[in-house]
Amino acid sequence: MQTRFIDPALLAKLGNLQLVAKTVVEGFILGMHRSPYHGFSLDFAEYRQYAPGDDIRTVDWKVYGRTDRFYVKKYEGDTNTQLHIVLDGSRSMSFAGDGLSKLDYGRFLAASLAYLAVRQNDATGLAVFDSDVLEAVPPRAQYRHFLSILHLLERLQPGGRSRITESLGQVSRFIRKRSMVVLISDFYQDAASLSRALHYLHHRGNDVVLFHVLDPVELELPLEAVRTLEDLETGEHLPYVPGDSRQAYLDLLQKHIRELRRECRDIFIDYQLLNTSEPLDRALRSYLVARRRKY
Repeated sequence: MQTRFIDPALLAKLGNLQLVAKTVVEGFILGMHRSPYHGFSLDFAEYRQYAPGDDIRTVDWKVYGRTDRFYVKKYEGDTNTQLHIVLDGSRSMSFAGDGLSKLDYGRFLAASLAYLAVRQNDATGLAVFDSDVLEAVPPRAQYRHFLSILHLLERLQPGGRSRITESLGQVSRFIRKRSMVVLISDFYQDAASLSRALHYLHHRGNDVVLFHVLDPVELELPLEAVRTLEDLETGEHLPYVPGDSRQAYLDLLQKHIRELRRECRDIFIDYQLLNTSEPLDRALRSYLVARRRKY
């Protein structure tokens, strides 16, 4: 699979979130052996006029030949999907080692998923949280609504301390029908308490996907000198000594990841660990696999 279009280091240089989203999705499509858009919606419903952002392959050229206007085929499944993207905007997400911050990576991922959903005529919304839901854009299927989501993402600044469980309780009140719910966070939260919130979302009929975003430094802790580390959310300072400190940290991290995987597996929720140095194709593929399973 081609990844040159979706390398985070290259994306960061584009400077325009709309261009980033289109580049990621189009690069992903080019790298697929077959289009991820085939097979989701099988029952033809009606025609509608072409709008910017629609897949050119859905244009009915026979109708164009008769009317001299562009129309696309609309399918029953196209109007049945709502995607709620829930992005962690807390202070810990601002961490960056040598590359992209977790928040910027999450921002790129959210924009790409929103663009992908709009291309499939799915209604898409966005909620951003730290200790509470900071802002939310309700789901709509129009391309101009996608631009509203981008506007929120572009002006997003790291907030305060994260309270994922409480924020998910608020988000669940926004969801009026069965939906895809994509949660993007570094998940510095006890797995058992997080599971209770996820369990509630899932048992209301939602298909939930977790994207666990971590920086390479967090995953490997390649620090060789004695130093003091600071918790970005609490301000707490911790001594770090290479060797013992690193191994103890890595053991705790792997235990946390295993617990998250297990909790998600037990309640049939998709979990994907993402490294901010890696391309975004894994996240897009995971989302499409989860969506196909439900729809």
